Amino acid sequence: MKLFHDEEDGPVEPVKGMPEHLPDGETILWQGKPSTVALALNAFRLRWIIGYFIAMTVFRLANLSSNEAGASEFAGVMTSSLVFGLVSVALIFVLSFAMSRAAIFTVTNQRVVLRYGAAIRKYVNVPFSQMRGAQLKRKSARVGDISMQLDGPGQPPYLHLWPFVRPFEYSRPQPMMRGIEDADAVSQILARAVFETAPETVQLELGAAESKGQASAAPNSSIPAV
Repeated sequence: MKLFHDEEDGPVEPVKGMPEHLPDGETILWQGKPSTVALALNAFRLRWIIGYFIAMTVFRLANLSSNEAGASEFAGVMTSSLVFGLVSVALIFVLSFAMSRAAIFTVTNQRVVLRYGAAIRKYVNVPFSQMRGAQLKRKSARVGDISMQLDGPGQPPYLHLWPFVRPFEYSRPQPMMRGIEDADAVSQILARAVFETAPETVQLELGAAESKGQASAAPNSSIPAV
C-alpha cells in the first residue's frame, strides 16, 4: 500500500474515492466531502481578505478626507474597492467549490484515505499502523478538521497535501480531513475503528477518544455519505 499516489485525472476509480480495490477484509465505514464554505473561510482565509479590503478602503477614505477630496473621488474609491473585493471573494469561492467537488475523504476499518486535486487527482493513504495521533479541531458547532500525525518514511511534502494539511506543520506534515460537516460523528467513527485495529500508541483527541487508543464504541446511526 503506497502512502502517496499522484495520478492524472483520467482512469476510472476502481472504488469511488480510492486509488485501488479494497483488500480482503477492509470495509468502508464513512465517506464525505469538505464544505465549500469551510474551505473558503479556513483554507483561503476569506475573513482576512475581506478585512484587508475593508481596512484599505477605510485608510484610503481617511486619506481623501484629510486632503478635502471631492465626492467623485470618494465614490471612485468605494466603487473600486467594492469591485475588487467582490471579484476576490468570487474567485475564492470558485476555487473552494472546485476543490471540495474533487475531494473525497474515506474512513475504513484499517486506514484513512484522502482524495483531492481539481486538476491532478491525488491520494494519501494513512494506515492506522502508521498513524501516531489524530486530533479534531472544531470550527463551528458542526464543522471541524481532523488532522493525523504520521510515523515512518515516505511522508508526502506539505505543498503536495495543501489545502488538506494541518497549517504550519512544515517539518512533519499532517494530512487533514478539512471542513468536515458532522465532524463529531466522523470522529466517533474514526475513534472506534482505531480502537478496534490500531496499536496502543495511537493518541486520539477526537472528542470520542480518551487516550492511547481508547475510544468510544457507541454506535452512530447517522453517517453522512458522498
